[in-house]
Amino acid sequence: MTGLILDSEEHALLRQSVGKIAERYGHAYFAERARAGGRVDELWADLGAGGFLGVHLPEEYGGGGGGLSEYGVVLEELAAHGMPLLMGVISPAITGSIVWRHGSDEMRREWLPGMAAGTRKMAFALTEPDAGSNSHQVTTTAHRDGDGWRLTGTKYYISGADESDALLVVARDGDPGPSGRTPLSLFVVPTDAPGLRTQQIATELVVPEKQFTVFFDDVRIGPEALIGEAGRGLRQVFAGLNPERILAASLSNGISRYALDKAARYARERQVWSAPIGSHQGVSHPLAEAYIGVELARLATARAAELYDSGQDAAEAANIAKFAAADASLKALDQSIQTHGGNGLSREYGLADLWFVARLLRTAPVSREMVLNFVAQHSLRLPASY
Repeated sequence: MTGLILDSEEHALLRQSVGKIAERYGHAYFAERARAGGRVDELWADLGAGGFLGVHLPEEYGGGGGGLSEYGVVLEELAAHGMPLLMGVISPAITGSIVWRHGSDEMRREWLPGMAAGTRKMAFALTEPDAGSNSHQVTTTAHRDGDGWRLTGTKYYISGADESDALLVVARDGDPGPSGRTPLSLFVVPTDAPGLRTQQIATELVVPEKQFTVFFDDVRIGPEALIGEAGRGLRQVFAGLNPERILAASLSNGISRYALDKAARYARERQVWSAPIGSHQGVSHPLAEAYIGVELARLATARAAELYDSGQDAAEAANIAKFAAADASLKALDQSIQTHGGNGLSREYGLADLWFVARLLRTAPVSREMVLNFVAQHSLRLPASY
């Protein structure tokens, strides 16, 4: 299915190149590793070696010099082969974007080439047990200690903490600023730092990335850990939020394509009463409607990436794309499972295990309710609800 997205020659070649790597692994590899508690290190290494993990990062730091439009193609194509890589959003995109836009040149040289090559990873540590969408309620605190800081607090649902070399931690300053408030700062904290401890959270997600609670017990960090200026963390965090939402949409779109490709093939081949089941409108119309929703979501995602790459305000477009893609993905996947009948729940067909990933992307990295709040307040200029 070609769809409404008309790839440029460059994007078409990029999609083909990623597809060739993805075909060597496939959903069975992805799911087997996830169920066994393993990782997809071979796939990650191949993507890094091919230059795909850093296609959106600057060339001077080992990247490809492209943008989110290019990196979105990479993540969508992987998900379209049944491999929605959450770390693909977290490490090169969220933390990579923040380090690129706000880190010192020394920090960029230290981290970005490794991220682009797939040899280093960085997880994002923002959410807390009592601070999810509301980053203003972050309580993890960075207390001044000589020329550095000591971190205390807890982070919650931190993806891939076990496979990352460092965490990008959002923390509140221990001392009030000139306004009397305690602003946020961002720090790059090695995962082997003394006093940093992780505890895995048991989930039903069938993905290689595990979820963790991370405890900071008086973790000492030096001045080199600070990203940009102290107290400017809230603004810096937003450098990663639009890329996060756009690329989460790319994952959802890829899952949709994977599900609909399987459903259409099954509906063409499966015969009941001497006719392919796809010849019945009860099967074909729901799939066609799901396909329309997916293509609209893909267009919204492409537009959001285009706005971001051109330096324009992409907040509205990023939120809309994420909302539309997550909903379309769940509808497409559910209809694909329904089309397969009982086989839709069989491991052999590789569909049902993706439901929880698709459902996660409806809640994270931003819930649909918070997207609706944003659109109501900023797009429609309605009174704030909180």
